[in-house]
Amino acid sequence: MATGRPPRTRTKKRKRARARARTRRPDPASRFSEVNLIADPLYGYIEITKGRSGENSESRLLDSPWLQRLRRIHQLQSAWWVFPTAEHSRFVHLLGAMHLASMFARRLDASLRDAFPDAPSPALVEETLRLAGLLHDVGHGPFGHFFDQEVLSRWQLDHELVGRRLVTHELADQIASLRASPSGDFDSGEHVDPMWVAWIMADPDIAGYTPPAWLRALKPVLCGPATVDNLDYVPRDAYMCGISLGPVEVRRIIHYTFVDGDTVVLHAHAVAALEMFLASRLYMYLNVYHHRTGRRFDLSLREVFSQTIDLLLPGNPLNHMSSYLQLNDWSVLETVQRWQHEPAGTEQRRLGDAWARITARDLRWRLAYETVLRRGSDVDAIRDRVVASVDTELHGDVEVDVATTRVAPHNPMTENGMVNVFDPLTHTVEHARTAAVIERLPQFNQVVRVFTSREDLLRTVHDAAATALDSERITER
Repeated sequence: MATGRPPRTRTKKRKRARARARTRRPDPASRFSEVNLIADPLYGYIEITKGRSGENSESRLLDSPWLQRLRRIHQLQSAWWVFPTAEHSRFVHLLGAMHLASMFARRLDASLRDAFPDAPSPALVEETLRLAGLLHDVGHGPFGHFFDQEVLSRWQLDHELVGRRLVTHELADQIASLRASPSGDFDSGEHVDPMWVAWIMADPDIAGYTPPAWLRALKPVLCGPATVDNLDYVPRDAYMCGISLGPVEVRRIIHYTFVDGDTVVLHAHAVAALEMFLASRLYMYLNVYHHRTGRRFDLSLREVFSQTIDLLLPGNPLNHMSSYLQLNDWSVLETVQRWQHEPAGTEQRRLGDAWARITARDLRWRLAYETVLRRGSDVDAIRDRVVASVDTELHGDVEVDVATTRVAPHNPMTENGMVNVFDPLTHTVEHARTAAVIERLPQFNQVVRVFTSREDLLRTVHDAAATALDSERITER
């Protein structure tokens, strides 16, 4: 008869415990209305903040026009014409970089506070790095780096300078009004300074601005040989292109990264992982980003691209941001397709017809010669030597393309541009060990390709280029 009493007692105790818990902390389920998950093929899921009612959030920032336009800019400027599955956008890469920024921030937090006790709350530091990862490519124009070279360079600009303008002006209010990262709320009164994000997301300093010391220490997370940028784009681009790379030990590199003194250092236990990553990155440059057919597309685009943009953008994008907002891969390709129906003899029709040949893969330039040169060769001297080897009357039918790759992106916080390495045997940062890593890796790889627009000249141009570059050649393909 009394068998039912103990369960009822336990049930009452559990109810009282839950009631006490509710008075001690917010409803645990509230987190699911504050943080969303985005599915990702590399990381499984990426967290983004949704914000409470009336608050700004990462979700709202992602939905802003400046971020959404990046869905319509390919991550790979020309390689998507070579690798059919490489249809991913700048937008998805930035989500990945933001995710890796969280991983770095959480791993670095304890050592950052040991070095800089006055650093802001962990959530604020994390969100600063997340925003830098998310926004470091926000200034890109259509066709990515090609737009930098062919258009922005006229005004001594690149996508990083345009991005800094967006972060400190058009997106500044949204950035400054954020109050949480996926890990939790900022401390009372804290907010992200847009200048923090602008400074850390690109290599050059900002004239007249001095960042806080804790932020300066974290610069290698965004600028250097293994950053949230390249640790995402190398495996992501390989995956989307269908290319198998060697191991890219992202988690190991992050796990063995910590703050020592005034900058980020890498524990020696991850040096091999760094070397493998840099080798994979180099492979991607040689075989994807600088693919011979991709370069043929670039040569063909160069003949029409800047003239096309002149008709779509009134001038310096910093003075015409509303027009720049409308520029993306899709808008350019749709516009030039319409130009094919303009009256014959007009500039729009000429450009439209030229674009039609490019999109139909009817490329003017054919590869005649290709070689990889030893590091550090002078690019202008290479071009001059090849051009001089070809008969003068053929110069208009020959193009020399030199694609230079530095195996390790520059870290502005070290003298040699690499990451500092911590030796656990001596418990010191060993600069000699860093130099040894550099010595084992080829610092430059220059792929020299000579193209001709005439099929009957392929052998002639090949032989002339081979003779001209014989003393420089490493491997010929």
